[in-house]
Amino acid sequence: MVRFALRRLLDGVVLIFAISTISYLLLYMGAGNIARTILGPTATEETVALKTAELGLDQPLIPRYLDWLSGAIRGDFGRSWFTSQPVTEAITSRLAVTLSLVIGTVILSAIIAVVLGVWAARKRGVADRVIQVTAILGFAIPNFLIAILLVRVFALNLGWFKPTGYVQIGTSFTGWLASVTLPILALSVGAVAAVAQQVRGSVIDALRQDWVRTLRSRGVPENRVVYKHVLRNAGGPALAVLAVQFVGLLGGAVIVEQIFAIPGLGQVSVLATSQGDIPLVMGLVVAVGIVVVIVNLVMDLAQGFLNPKVRLS
Repeated sequence: MVRFALRRLLDGVVLIFAISTISYLLLYMGAGNIARTILGPTATEETVALKTAELGLDQPLIPRYLDWLSGAIRGDFGRSWFTSQPVTEAITSRLAVTLSLVIGTVILSAIIAVVLGVWAARKRGVADRVIQVTAILGFAIPNFLIAILLVRVFALNLGWFKPTGYVQIGTSFTGWLASVTLPILALSVGAVAAVAQQVRGSVIDALRQDWVRTLRSRGVPENRVVYKHVLRNAGGPALAVLAVQFVGLLGGAVIVEQIFAIPGLGQVSVLATSQGDIPLVMGLVVAVGIVVVIVNLVMDLAQGFLNPKVRLS
């Protein structure tokens, strides 16, 4: 298992290096006159030249990249061109907020998806068709429309939640829970639809296996057969889908955070890309890449635990 984890971790490091390198080169090669963009069209040529030298943009691209890479390895991604705030500080102060939404969504989605998927696989008939139709609707409706609907119904009409705002968990747990409930529900619909469909199909396939009939013939209770043995065998594909959903939720959270005015990575991502703040954009690329690698590593280890054949492969 240790060699399995180290091999996956090494693959992740290579992936982050490749993504950051390609992103850096593409961003700077297509940025044009960065100093002019920052200072505006009224700036004089002398001022633009001074700004270019200040940012180090008068140096060749490859040496600049190597300098950035050496700093990134040490955790120093430079400073924002517009706020002068260290990139690492700007990201870490908001990453926990976004991850709290995404992790909460994954946990809620996994629980609901397992219940619905197993129920549909065991009952079939009308229950199965209802869940499949619901899953299709969950795929079809964008999460930002669901977010707007939730705000309209539960915040504006019923007044159960505040329509916008975020409370730190350290300030008030109940306040934090109230501020993340609607965003998590908005993000969960699509994830539940995807994972529930996968759980349903995997459980149906597992229930047809000979070893399930053997367990039943030995008098093992049906719930134990399903939830201890069948679900473990069906868990691998569901975990793979859940990992993909986790990555997708990072992007979906950007839009949902804007709707609920939550100070997560969504706000800083939109601002950085609209301003062309390349150091901050690069920090975001690396941060998201690290999160994705960690999530995939955890899911690979979980799959290796559930199915030893994955480790051998």
